[in-house]
Amino acid sequence: MAVTTLVIATIIVTIGATLQGSVGFGLGMFSVPLLLLVAPVLIPGPLICSSMALTLLLTHREWHAVRLADIKWALAGRLVGVAVAVTVLAIMPTDGLGLLLGALVLVAVGVSVSGVRLSVSPRTLLGAGTLSGFMGTVVSIGGPPVALLYQHESGPRIRGTLSAYFVLGVSMSLVGLHFVGRFGLTEFLLALELLPGILVGFLLSRRIAGALDRGRTRSAVLMVSALSGVGVLIKQLL
Repeated sequence: MAVTTLVIATIIVTIGATLQGSVGFGLGMFSVPLLLLVAPVLIPGPLICSSMALTLLLTHREWHAVRLADIKWALAGRLVGVAVAVTVLAIMPTDGLGLLLGALVLVAVGVSVSGVRLSVSPRTLLGAGTLSGFMGTVVSIGGPPVALLYQHESGPRIRGTLSAYFVLGVSMSLVGLHFVGRFGLTEFLLALELLPGILVGFLLSRRIAGALDRGRTRSAVLMVSALSGVGVLIKQLL
């Protein structure tokens, strides 16, 4: 990758990693549309792979607030979502699906703003995990379904639980991409080039996360989720 392209990509990933480290998700939402313009080779495998480092760091930082009992249900759904996504990727183009997924996220945000509240339960976690796995594998943006379910929880709980979920969830997506020929050594090496941006973003996020935890977490989750939906739509229309 050319030096200029790498510098631009690193800046993009740094901002995305700062966002995810502050809210709990958002790296893909911010980075995907912009990387498609400057370095489409980084989507989806390299970006998903580089996000593994960020999720590990965030899980360690927020471990005290991780709700382990919830993760198994979300991961079970993630596995189903990844399996469906891999099947779809192997047999058909995903442009129309991307538009549908983006629209669904915006609808979910609208429902949340209207006052409807889904409780965190095995059933809702399974459903959110399934949609998250599908979206994360198809369009590299898998955070909103689970994040919206946790929007009324504390900032550390959202960031910690989502990050612990993403550690295994991202692994599932990478395995799925490998089986359809979309993640290998080339993509792994490209992911390594993004690590400086990931690390800087993680370090920057600590202060912002502290500010959001003073009563602004839910608003941030809703805003980032809405932007995620718009980001998916933009990606499909480019």
